Amino acid sequence: MDSFSTLIRTASHEQHVEAETSTFMSDLLDGRLGVDAYARYTEQLWFVYEALEAGAGRLASDPVAGPFIRPELMRLTSLERDLAHLRGPGWRGTLSALPATRAYAGRITECARDWPAGYIAHHYTRYLGDLSGGQIIRHRAEKTWGFAKKGDGVRFYVFEEIPNPAAFKRGYRELLDAVRADELERQRIVAECKRAFALNTAVFRALGDEFPLSA
Repeated sequence: MDSFSTLIRTASHEQHVEAETSTFMSDLLDGRLGVDAYARYTEQLWFVYEALEAGAGRLASDPVAGPFIRPELMRLTSLERDLAHLRGPGWRGTLSALPATRAYAGRITECARDWPAGYIAHHYTRYLGDLSGGQIIRHRAEKTWGFAKKGDGVRFYVFEEIPNPAAFKRGYRELLDAVRADELERQRIVAECKRAFALNTAVFRALGDEFPLSA
């Protein structure tokens, strides 16, 4: 029988691929979009991580979600440094969430408030994704727009407190395998993972509408 972490990964594979291969992300990674599109994407991430990390504070002592709340994962401070670099010191005054981003952040907030196991689904899809595929975005941003290696502009993707990402991810998957949930609840968590990827893809779609390539 597959472990729970394997079940989550395989069950959400199709949605994961759809998110990674969205038109916006493909155009960004291929260097067809400018730094303004990257900055706008970073702005949307701020709203998502503000919801995640506000929820983390409330859930640190929760028996289900608490073991996943790890300070070395927190990204909001790094995002704010990136935004100050990308948008200037007045970045907060120009920050705006796309409707798709508001829906995504709203769902995270709802899970953090009402369903800690559902919060785990969003925690997993974001943080493990950043620790893995996010490194591709970092390398591309450094190369395309000349950011200093692991410097301001890409700090969101730099997990300085995780010296061995592979070992950390193994430990994280062990936490998933040990999650305190019955079979029905685990199925609900898997479904929420799929929903998280769909919400993320909707943000990419909205960004693609905002930054269409010329024909």
